[in-house]
Amino acid sequence: MTDVVDSDELLRRIRRARACALEEERAWRARSEELDATDPQGARDAAVRRMSFEAVARVLDEIVAPGRHSAEG
Repeated sequence: MTDVVDSDELLRRIRRARACALEEERAWRARSEELDATDPQGARDAAVRRMSFEAVARVLDEIVAPGRHSAEG
């Protein structure tokens, strides 16, 4: 990556990535709920993917708005 971007463009990219992560998190949540009764292993796999996208969104949230969310352990 050799392009130099200003802080506004970087912030736009981070926000776009956050929106994508939230969309994926919602999709995998729905998929997990859909598979719960018929395919427990598939539901677990979907839940892991949902948690992964949720974690990405939280990290990007912290970059955009440091300290907005309290640390949850």
